Amino acid sequence: MGNDGAVTSPPPGFDVPLSERPPTRKAGVMAATGLVASLMISILTVAPAPFAIAQAGPTYDTLAAHNGTPIVGIEGMPTYDSSGELRLTTVSFSRGGSRTFTLGQVIGSYFSPNRTVQPEEDIFGTPDEQEREAEASQEMWLISQESATVAAIEALGDVVPTTLTVDGITNESGAVGVLEDGDVLVAIDGEEFLSYNDLTTQLSSRSPGDEVTFTVLRGSEQLDLTFPLIAYEDDPETARMGIFVLPTFELPITVNVGIAEVSGPSAGLMFALAIMDKLTPVDELNGAHVAGTGAIDIDGDISPIGGIEHKMRGAVAAGATAFLAPIENCPDVVGHVPPGLDVYAVDTLADAYAAIVAIGHNDTANVLTCNAAVEKE
Repeated sequence: MGNDGAVTSPPPGFDVPLSERPPTRKAGVMAATGLVASLMISILTVAPAPFAIAQAGPTYDTLAAHNGTPIVGIEGMPTYDSSGELRLTTVSFSRGGSRTFTLGQVIGSYFSPNRTVQPEEDIFGTPDEQEREAEASQEMWLISQESATVAAIEALGDVVPTTLTVDGITNESGAVGVLEDGDVLVAIDGEEFLSYNDLTTQLSSRSPGDEVTFTVLRGSEQLDLTFPLIAYEDDPETARMGIFVLPTFELPITVNVGIAEVSGPSAGLMFALAIMDKLTPVDELNGAHVAGTGAIDIDGDISPIGGIEHKMRGAVAAGATAFLAPIENCPDVVGHVPPGLDVYAVDTLADAYAAIVAIGHNDTANVLTCNAAVEKE
């Protein structure tokens, strides 16, 4: 090579221009591999996938408004403002049949710590199952609203008068041939009950096998009917009637729910807390931002839900610093708590209300955390 950079004599093997040389075996393999890789990338980019991706969904402050309408609007009693937030949390699902969705997204989500990938049918089922699930989810949402309202009012010390009507009898029940659908339960062993909680409280003091006498109204006739209580295989120590009861409540307030994007029962806890907060003049939260989840029964018991890892991430993204989790979900919580979030275990509505008051007063030393709950087991 001369000083001016010009090639004076080409090295051996380079006397033929590159574009005119025959391809080597290695070059052919590399080219084929590159073509396959390109095709795979194209397929991953555009091909639909029969999987569903779950991730944190939106959160909603049940003390605030949504699209200009209060999420929890109360009529019939005075209400009071709060300086904090009580956020219900959700899980968002994406699936191949409902949006642009590819295998590439599935693979990327599989390795993401913030998403969960499952076969679409495992989550949503067949089309017929999806339709039934949607109807059931909407029904559970409506039931949850009523349960939250009753539980909140009674947790504040008021009684919600209830008519308890027999709406089915299991084959295992001792009431088979004794009670009838349409019977109205009035008293147990002479103890009259006015509310649903009166009935559950009376049953809690009895054992499986105990003979009980129910006073019922059958049409215009009052009857005293005796039958034994039973136990279910999964809970042999708890006395059950083995019947389905349809409660009709005489609520002192009307609760209007101003959100259509939520379904299922898991928002029940945060709705109940919002009702309690709005009905009391004390500012429980004192500016604290609390999120949570959990289904709630009429008697205030909190039940576990799914997707809690995603819901905690959604809570943090919305600015919450504390999270209320059903105590039975705590094993799913430990080891997955996002930074900046304190997670407290709650088993009843009374637990949850005490927790938000403690959080608002920055005095949570005696509030059970999920870590402590799991360590106790």
